[in-house]
Amino acid sequence: MKVLLGGEYSRLHNSLKEGLARHGVEAHILATGDAFKRYPADFSVRPRYLTRPAWRWLRQGFHRMTGKDLAAWETAYYLHKFEKYAPSYDILQWINPYPFETPLRFEKKFMKKMMQKAGKTFLLACGDDARVNDYYLKNPEPYNIFTPFRENPALKKYFRYSLKYLKPAFRQWQQELESMISGIIPTDLDYAVPYRGHPKALPMIPNPVNTDKIVYHWPSMEKGIIIFHGINSGNYWRKGNAFFTRALEIIREKYKDKVQIIETRDLAYEAYIRHLSRAHIVLDQIYAWDQGYNALEAMAMGKVVFTGAEDVFREYYGLTEEVNINALPDVDDLAGKLSELIENPRRLENISRAARRFIEREHHYEEIAGRYLEAWKKTANV
Repeated sequence: MKVLLGGEYSRLHNSLKEGLARHGVEAHILATGDAFKRYPADFSVRPRYLTRPAWRWLRQGFHRMTGKDLAAWETAYYLHKFEKYAPSYDILQWINPYPFETPLRFEKKFMKKMMQKAGKTFLLACGDDARVNDYYLKNPEPYNIFTPFRENPALKKYFRYSLKYLKPAFRQWQQELESMISGIIPTDLDYAVPYRGHPKALPMIPNPVNTDKIVYHWPSMEKGIIIFHGINSGNYWRKGNAFFTRALEIIREKYKDKVQIIETRDLAYEAYIRHLSRAHIVLDQIYAWDQGYNALEAMAMGKVVFTGAEDVFREYYGLTEEVNINALPDVDDLAGKLSELIENPRRLENISRAARRFIEREHHYEEIAGRYLEAWKKTANV
């Protein structure tokens, strides 16, 4: 079996590829690397020239005049070259209805040609798309990624990326794409809920995490407890980073000699992981019910992660121990939970060990890859 994994935003497809290899399955990743994150890909379509400083004036000027990004056309050129010489694949899986962010007209044409060559095609529900975003705009309770926008419409420009999926052209493309694929696979509860009842939706398959590559690491606390807050500027409001920043101001003042606080912005993946490995506590995101990929990798390392951990998550996995901390959009609540952990190092260590056990039990990359293989084989062609 040959598998092509289209798009990469979090290392989900890289871990899946590694799990498939353990089953003797050949898989390739076609992706841009997701801008500054630079995730690995077997076939990279990342713009190499028009993102260089020397071309910045041309790119910015063209964008001001047309609203379009020249770098997207460079990616389109690489995709065209790939499609021209690409072999056929037994399984093609898109991470998103718009995985490469080229001009939509081109992206549709490219994806259709690739699907014509594939045995079966699947779509993941693991981020922005028309159905997920529409659901959360219409169902605001208790909170979700659009909560900041609903509370303050002046933030609209920070939600431009997500809102574009609700434009008629993107809605129409998603409907067309869904009619052509064999199934839709949600990767966590935040995405499984919006797809309930959809005729193409398959059972949720949790994100794969390569626990052979990710080593459990609990740093010494002799020099204090280290708290890491890695900010992605593009998702600043969606992730609730403002609440974390304000809570950290309280903690910094309250525990001057007991904590070290690391805050970073827009790090490449490798640099992000280096900072992450030093920490005891990781502040991930607010507006979620379940964990995204960064949180899972941190938990695999044994970090105590503030992230989505609502009742629906605990009930789904039948949890009887604390594996992470449910982060709410409340500065005092966050500061209070951080204070409790700082003052109870033993609890920190207990959660750390439980987090690693949870990832090994529920997200092991080889087992998750097996579940994908089963889903792909069982699902009939369109």
